[in-house]
Amino acid sequence: MPETLHEHALFDGRPAFGGIHELSADVAAHTHDFVEIAVIGPGRGRHLTSRGERRLRHGEVIVLRPGAWHAFTGCVELTVANCCISTQALRAEFAPLRDIPMFRRLLWTDPVAAGAHGVHVASVGPAAATEAIAAITDMNLTGRTPGRMLGRLVTVLGVLADARDARERRSRSGERGSGQWRSAGGAYGSAGGEGCVHPAVAGCIARIEAEPARPWRLDDFAQAVSLDPAYLGRLFRRSVGLSPLDFLARVRAEHAAALLTRTQLSVARIGATVGWPDPTYFARRFRTLSGLTPSEYRRRSVESSVGSPAHGSHRNTRDDRHPIGPGDPLRPADPADLGG
Repeated sequence: MPETLHEHALFDGRPAFGGIHELSADVAAHTHDFVEIAVIGPGRGRHLTSRGERRLRHGEVIVLRPGAWHAFTGCVELTVANCCISTQALRAEFAPLRDIPMFRRLLWTDPVAAGAHGVHVASVGPAAATEAIAAITDMNLTGRTPGRMLGRLVTVLGVLADARDARERRSRSGERGSGQWRSAGGAYGSAGGEGCVHPAVAGCIARIEAEPARPWRLDDFAQAVSLDPAYLGRLFRRSVGLSPLDFLARVRAEHAAALLTRTQLSVARIGATVGWPDPTYFARRFRTLSGLTPSEYRRRSVESSVGSPAHGSHRNTRDDRHPIGPGDPLRPADPADLGG
């Protein structure tokens, strides 16, 4: 099974942290229960996810939702900057980020959109990537001060979102450059709307994230926020890019993906745990949302984990207070971990 990285073990009580790595070794398949943003700097390497393998390019940004697994292979002096964000903080002190359209799209809408499989890749260009890497380096200078940490995080997100939007505007106007968000399977844009999140939509999202296994119906959400179901559906789609029930399915799929990669629970048990007690329906819904059946997702994640031998050297330039350890998001594959 791929290693699962947990925020309670890595974050040391912080809502977010950053790390800069130079990779000349494979990084074994791993998943996590927090949001990870990886900014790609100079060097060579390939990225593996449930959707397949692709070559990395300087100036790309990878956003991974909780439960999505990934790995790096063929790395040669590849610079990767990690910005890791607590999911608990995104529901608490960082919750206002959802009200800012460019951040909502970056952290929520695009990674959970249909076909994204919890992993989304953007092109921001080498210059913006360099600026973002410098901002991520500064994140650990704030210590535990929540206000300054939020400020550093907003700087990182702002650099990435501004550069992405600028490239997309140039692309739409016919100028040179690729501004579309890209995944292993192709390029596509955002489904999210603009403007602040309506309080009713925020209330529905909070209920879904708090109780994803509950057998929700659209009428349940509408009654909870005192709105007509059809009107609520339009509001929700305008803000999130999905209907309330489609968003619920994405959250359930994230939870199922995490359980598939970090536990030995049966597929049927996992389906029941996340709110899909019928194994056949669970398999169909999970495949629609992740591109693989639950069994295939588990098998491919295991194969990627055992197929990443260690080689070469690895240099960590992250703050010395947070050295590379067994739970580091970009720790090179270790033969002992892989059964070698």
